Amino acid sequence: MGQPSCCCCTFLLLLSVTLCRGQRLNADDGRSSCSRCNLQLFCNCSHSRFMHVPLVTDRALALDLSFNNITVVTDDDLAGHRLLRVLDLRGNSLSVIHPSAFDSLWSLEELDLSDNQLPALNHSWFRKLEALQRLNLLNNPYRYLGSPSVFYGLIRLRRLAFGGPALEELRRGDLCGVTQLEELTVHGNNLSSYDSGALADIWPLGRVTLSLHGPFLTNVPLASAVLADVSYPETSVILKDLHLIGNLSVQPLRESARGRVRSLSLQNLSISDEALVGFLVVSDGMPLTTLSVDGLTLTGEGRLEHASWTDHRSMDEFFVRKLVVLDIFKFVMTAKMNFLLQYQRKLSFIDSKLFLFSCQTIQLMVSVQYLDLSDNLLTDLTLGCMLCEKDGLLKDLRVLNMSGNILKSLSTVSRLVAKLTKLTHLDISRNSYSFMPSSCSWPSTLRFLNISRAKLTTISPCLPTSLEVLDLNNNDLSAFTLPLPALRELYLSGNKFLRLPSGKLFPNLQTLTIQSNTLNTFGHSDLRSYRRLQTLQAGQNKFICSCDFVTFLRSQFKGDGDVKLTDEGDSYVCDSPLYLQGEPVGRVRLSVFMCQRVLFVSVCCGLALFVWILICFLLWKLHTFWYLKMTWAWLKAKRSSKVRKSKDSLEALLSFDAFVSYSERDAGWVENFLVPELEEPRETDSQPLTLCLHKRDFIPGQWIVDNIMSAIERSRRTIFVLSENFVQSDWCRYELDFSHFWLFDAGGDAAILILLEPLAKDNVPKRFCKLRKLMSSTTYLEWPQEEERREEFWRSLRSALKGEDD
Repeated sequence: MGQPSCCCCTFLLLLSVTLCRGQRLNADDGRSSCSRCNLQLFCNCSHSRFMHVPLVTDRALALDLSFNNITVVTDDDLAGHRLLRVLDLRGNSLSVIHPSAFDSLWSLEELDLSDNQLPALNHSWFRKLEALQRLNLLNNPYRYLGSPSVFYGLIRLRRLAFGGPALEELRRGDLCGVTQLEELTVHGNNLSSYDSGALADIWPLGRVTLSLHGPFLTNVPLASAVLADVSYPETSVILKDLHLIGNLSVQPLRESARGRVRSLSLQNLSISDEALVGFLVVSDGMPLTTLSVDGLTLTGEGRLEHASWTDHRSMDEFFVRKLVVLDIFKFVMTAKMNFLLQYQRKLSFIDSKLFLFSCQTIQLMVSVQYLDLSDNLLTDLTLGCMLCEKDGLLKDLRVLNMSGNILKSLSTVSRLVAKLTKLTHLDISRNSYSFMPSSCSWPSTLRFLNISRAKLTTISPCLPTSLEVLDLNNNDLSAFTLPLPALRELYLSGNKFLRLPSGKLFPNLQTLTIQSNTLNTFGHSDLRSYRRLQTLQAGQNKFICSCDFVTFLRSQFKGDGDVKLTDEGDSYVCDSPLYLQGEPVGRVRLSVFMCQRVLFVSVCCGLALFVWILICFLLWKLHTFWYLKMTWAWLKAKRSSKVRKSKDSLEALLSFDAFVSYSERDAGWVENFLVPELEEPRETDSQPLTLCLHKRDFIPGQWIVDNIMSAIERSRRTIFVLSENFVQSDWCRYELDFSHFWLFDAGGDAAILILLEPLAKDNVPKRFCKLRKLMSSTTYLEWPQEEERREEFWRSLRSALKGEDD
């Protein structure tokens, strides 16, 4: 029973510990932390699946908590964030905010609570936010703003957005405390109750954006009341999501006309012929200077005859983007809209599938100075029809934008625009040009030309020399050799340039952009060719990070040069050498070997020379060279000996009784004493001996080493005449060593040593190792200085020489 109870206790203990740990982890998960803050103390904690407001440094200036799963903000979540200026809580599931949750945010200037689940607004949230300038409350399920006013006390508020699908009523006093705004946004598509004057106290009002889809369709008086409260000459009015199907639906716009609104924008507008005629009638005589329609759907046939009498001469700018005609085959508007295009100076028809304007319509555009026909379906043929051969056509046009069409011929475009005598800016980018002709005709007034995002491969004199700004980004160019003396700005990014164009071609160039090419390098010499260049953007190229380039670029980043690099430093990345590929040039640290090769090679050569001299000195000191020569001679002599042995017997080789090895300085003793005594004995009983002397018996023209070896081999004995002169002679050493070789390797007798002068073994240089060995193991004769002892010397020498026959 003891063991089971013990195990049970242990299990319970582990279970309790686990539960305790689980509670602590849950508590920690409830308040996670976020440390994704940059140097500017902007903390980006968006899209992180936080369930609660995380812990963030209290020094943060901006906190992005958007698109998480936060449901509640408590009193303690943001306590201590007195420095916070921007708080973004949009896209969460917020349904509860405690009354004092924002009380510590004294410095908050921008608050975004849009796209949450707040069922009601509480004025307590904003009571301490006196510095608040921007507030976004869009798309929450509140039905009304609440009383008292939630905005009371926000005296610095300049941008306010509220409303959403659930907003049903706006009462007078709901915006009490809001006195002036730069921008007001109200989403009231389902607004059913509005107190006249609810928005009237906001003045001045810079821009107002209204979404009133439902009221325009079903509650015209309400829509009229809203527009009456916000329509001022100085206020830009933006109306979104309108579906105008009859004359009645456009009547609220009369309030804008009465307020003499000058700027009106319509976004996502669907309109019938009747409503369009009604709008033109309502705006007749209205001082409207700018009309912008972004997202226009025409549901009718474009029959506007009943509005042809209206006057819109005050309209200076007419902008249309994303025009859709539901029944294009029945649509006749282009033939009936001429009265609308007589007075505008700026006309834009963008992304509207427009492929043709008739020449007659173009002729009516007598005041137009800016014409934007980008992102349409214009071709060379239809452009020729539009810009027909008529005098005075678009005589005041200064800016023409035909980018993003289907134009293919530069010569055709240049010929057609040549008649536009005041044209200064031409944008024909994003077309399909693949060839630049050798010559073109352009207006002499042309200063800006954009042919970017085409397929050009070469540059020709087709380009006008009057250009001041030229944009050739994103083509297939690899060289630029055309001089443009007036050019101030040149854009060549996205091409295939291997080097910077010569600055001599552009004496007035101030700005050059050549990013995303195949540049390998550039330096001071390249930039000096540009006399007036001020700014350069050359990042995102394939740079070879040589020492000169890295040093040059660092100096440019520091502002040392006259030319300023205006793109990010991290865009200058090494492509080679391979070990630096992908490394920003500013972070590269090259070795001395890479940067100072001459110095490095010089130092290495100097060190190598020093080591070589040191080794040579040591080899000389240790007599290594002598030993090497000796080894070579030994090997050669050994081979010669074997050859001679193979031919003759040893007895046949013997020709001398003794070979005499001596120093040249001891030749007098040998010739005056040794030779006469042995070869010409004075005693009759003494038999003459034959000696081998190098002066007399060596064969002329033969290698001296071979002579020495041959003499030793052909002699019965070897006599060494030892003296200080002997040990200083290299040839004596050869003879000594070869004698040893013969004695031990060829079977010869012992050498005979004669000391001409006292020579102790310890005084013999160590390189004479063989001699030192012989003096230790062999009895030697000493030349006596006394006359009476010399007879005994000669007798001993003859006895030694005859030892072979004894």
